[in-house]
Amino acid sequence: MQLSNKFCRGDKIVIASHNEGKIKEFRTLLADYNLQIITSNDVGIEDVKETGKSFQENSLIKVKSIPDKYIAISDDSGLSVSSLGGKPGIFSSRFQKNCGGWFEAMERIYSEVINKKKKDFSAKFTCCLSIKFSKNLIYSYLGEVKGKIVWPPKGKNGFGYDPFFIPDGYEETFAEMAHSDKIFIDHRSIALKKLIKLHLSDS
Repeated sequence: MQLSNKFCRGDKIVIASHNEGKIKEFRTLLADYNLQIITSNDVGIEDVKETGKSFQENSLIKVKSIPDKYIAISDDSGLSVSSLGGKPGIFSSRFQKNCGGWFEAMERIYSEVINKKKKDFSAKFTCCLSIKFSKNLIYSYLGEVKGKIVWPPKGKNGFGYDPFFIPDGYEETFAEMAHSDKIFIDHRSIALKKLIKLHLSDS
């Protein structure tokens, strides 16, 4: 039997995450496909250590944690600030924990940019999505949104660094936008559109 690299409407898919914000976004982004969405927690998999050196490596670590009997999708994403050499990047989540929270992390990042000679506030959000059909059949897709960081953080929608980031071509932060609008233009959505196009059986 030839291994398939497609999934169908109605299939069960595991989102390899314990991050409630991400899981909520995935449920919304995938709502039109009538998939049975479950999570790492539902299949008894604890949070894994992100020891990779890139978004893709961390995404693969997460998706490989899910047993092979499931189709699984994972996400690794983060904020990269140009004048800080791309930091916090793959360490975005760990950085906020070390700072004591998302607000404190945003304040620290902004302060570090302000202290630079050149005040460059450009930044980008990056997402790498991986989908695993079996241990030998895994695909990864990248999504990026360029923009700038702003102070003070604005907006109550979204999560993470969303109140801190205005995408190019817009005047509102991700967190000021209606969540239903934001999630269809962000980095995760861009990567997911690539994945859907190539792996949904009737796309």
